Amino acid sequence: MNMPNSLFDEHNVLHELKHFLPAQAPLKDFVHHNTLHSFQELTFTKALQKASEIFGYKVSLSIDEFRSLYVSKRIRADVLQRIIVQHKGEKRAHEWTEIMLNKPYPLAHQPRVGSLRANWKKEYYVDLDSLVHPILFRILCSYLDQGISIWNFPIRDKDFLSSMRELETNSFTSVFRTSQVKDLFLNTSCGIKDLLDRLIGDESLYEHYLFDQQFAHSGWSGLVSVVEELPETLLDARKISLHDLIVFELLLEIDALEYHHKNKWTPLGSWLKHRPVALFADTPDTEQSEVRTIWQDAFEWSYYDQVIAGLELEVHNEIRIADKSFQAMFCIDDRECSFRRYLEEFDPACATFGTPGFFGVDCFFQPEDGKYYTKICPVPISPKHLIKETGVTNKRQQDFHFNKHAHSFHSGWLISQTLGFWSAFRLILNIFKPTMSPAAASSFKHMDHLSTLTIENQHVEDIENGLQIGYTIDEMAARVEGLLKSIGLVDDFATIIYVVGHGASSINNPHYAAYDCGACSGRAGSVNARSLSYMANHPKVRAILGERGLMIPDTTQFIGALHDTTRDDIAFFDEASLSPENLEKHQKNKETFTTALDSNAKERSRRFESINSKLSPKQIHNKVRERSVSLFEPRPELNHATNALTIVGRRSLSKGLFLDRRSFLNSYDYRVDPDGIYLFNILKAAAPVCGGINLEYFFSRVDNQQLGAGTKLPHNVMGLIGVANGMDGDLRPGLPSQMIEVHDPVRMLFVIEQFPGLVLDVIKRLYATYEWFINEWVHLVVIDPDTQKIYVFKEGEFTEYHSAIHHVDTVSNITPLIETHQEDLPIYILS
Repeated sequence: MNMPNSLFDEHNVLHELKHFLPAQAPLKDFVHHNTLHSFQELTFTKALQKASEIFGYKVSLSIDEFRSLYVSKRIRADVLQRIIVQHKGEKRAHEWTEIMLNKPYPLAHQPRVGSLRANWKKEYYVDLDSLVHPILFRILCSYLDQGISIWNFPIRDKDFLSSMRELETNSFTSVFRTSQVKDLFLNTSCGIKDLLDRLIGDESLYEHYLFDQQFAHSGWSGLVSVVEELPETLLDARKISLHDLIVFELLLEIDALEYHHKNKWTPLGSWLKHRPVALFADTPDTEQSEVRTIWQDAFEWSYYDQVIAGLELEVHNEIRIADKSFQAMFCIDDRECSFRRYLEEFDPACATFGTPGFFGVDCFFQPEDGKYYTKICPVPISPKHLIKETGVTNKRQQDFHFNKHAHSFHSGWLISQTLGFWSAFRLILNIFKPTMSPAAASSFKHMDHLSTLTIENQHVEDIENGLQIGYTIDEMAARVEGLLKSIGLVDDFATIIYVVGHGASSINNPHYAAYDCGACSGRAGSVNARSLSYMANHPKVRAILGERGLMIPDTTQFIGALHDTTRDDIAFFDEASLSPENLEKHQKNKETFTTALDSNAKERSRRFESINSKLSPKQIHNKVRERSVSLFEPRPELNHATNALTIVGRRSLSKGLFLDRRSFLNSYDYRVDPDGIYLFNILKAAAPVCGGINLEYFFSRVDNQQLGAGTKLPHNVMGLIGVANGMDGDLRPGLPSQMIEVHDPVRMLFVIEQFPGLVLDVIKRLYATYEWFINEWVHLVVIDPDTQKIYVFKEGEFTEYHSAIHHVDTVSNITPLIETHQEDLPIYILS
């Protein structure tokens, strides 16, 4: 225990380390989040400055990159001038224009993290990273392994340090190269402070040293921190803590110094010539940081002005369709933006809506024969319900080329001489004819479409591991009511309403969970879509809704579906439940879905180098399907790349605009929500979810080496929990370059259709939501539904805003642009 006057507070330092380390969960739970979440209490500008100064992160495009965007007119000259005046005033505009365009600046600086620990190399010519990291990473990977290794870690029921002590006690060899350190490990308490006394000696340096040490492998340290806080994130649970990791690494460092310098080394603090700058000392503004801020704002508002001009010029009249062919609910996901547009183009009598893709069904899911529960709702929610799958008709396929018997000597030799040759042939064949295999991750495998789901709770006592199996009638009614009112679907119901979840398929993508639905914790939304449809069709639920004024006609039926965003395929569930009249309509609607998916695949193909976008939609769609299962394709889809907008309002607000798949679309009708109750729930989720997606893409784009995952090509999957470059590297956080290379790093712009005063009240109800807007991690504009005036939120208040753009081009056919352009397209008005 530290003395009251101690300079080193172990508990506080561990807390601070956990706060600043990457918070990325294992691969199976990869969900997007703000990479710099630890700085979110600061304004965006100040946060970037501190993150750059302390940790050495690149936090924006380089000044030369911004200047190139200016030359290419992607940053507008008039917008740059406006931003300069806002920051520096009219009198200094000319001076700062010259600075922005021509003044040279140094490219890099030395970060504070790492500066103290680097002295070992300067004084003793010893590289602790190269001596310690290889063995440390292999031990961590073996201990945390979730099933990829041939042999299990020998001690599985104890915490990390206890397991290593037992291993050291009973092994003929040791992970330590000196007997002194082995004895220290086995026979003393090995407190962090005691080890730092021996290694550093100066207590005022301990915090800085631990930050240096842990941020030398922030990926592994961040994962350990997440597993410590959320042990359930590992299916095969392990007991490990950041404290234990630090203790073990300090021992390895002392061991390395003892081995190479015997007793001829002394603690670092006793000979340190120059003390490093304190890690969290103030980071004053610099001219260079101001220049980057102005360029970033000018880049963003050059795009935002297009969007606002489109919203100002487009007529937002809501057209009532007397006899709707169908209505369809989709996830707000930006990948559904173009799919909805094509459905509305090919069938003007349909109507589409957007809502988070878990559709209000907050639960765990257990597939038949599944050993574990799968969370299929947003990460912050703690579900109290369980949906189980029974009656599976399709047995899960197995690939005999992935066979555990190949690990033994005799059977391994036999398999390599038989299946091995066939496996090599299949590998070559896959180059020319990629096909779906059991090894591929497919969204349609998440749930058997012919199985039965325990959606309705038949008996209150149906409890399993503290979770209620299914939902009561009242609980189902509450979820259906909440969903329909939140999207404004309270009357004028079509006879068929599709509830379309989404997922993705790929075969060469360890980040597969990032391609599925973030609102379903990185899973496909099939169970949620099917469950919500069951609830909304239930006669007792309809009766309760009717008593509450939500009258759904008896002829209206909900039907679940799943859109595979990589393959652009769709599957419909429980079609046999449709009435004969609705079944006939459904068959016709399926043709519309098919045509829309073909065109959607064609639009997506403009980003793919390997596909000729001038081919017919059907030809391109077949190539897109092949691409999704090609072992040699590192970009099966581009996921959320280019995301920049979140629009919360009626469909009429954006229906007439071409948004180039860059917008999350959350349906909302201000007329149904006079008190802002539904808007509060929307923004409480949309700010961290859409904002988190946007910022992970932002930071992975500007610093793909430290805040992203680098290129996929050399990635090695470590223990089924993360990826590293090679077998001894640090775990890579963030997104690989193949997911962000076409992304423009601009912050998310939220556009809300509601009265500004009410929006201000709503975002202030929860500071965790307000923080996103007041600190400008995302931008916010509001459209007054009465006056159609647009207001921008800045420094705690709304002010009226007019775009400097007074003309937006109109197009009647987007196809020629799709066939000839790979870059981001501007906003167009669709005629």
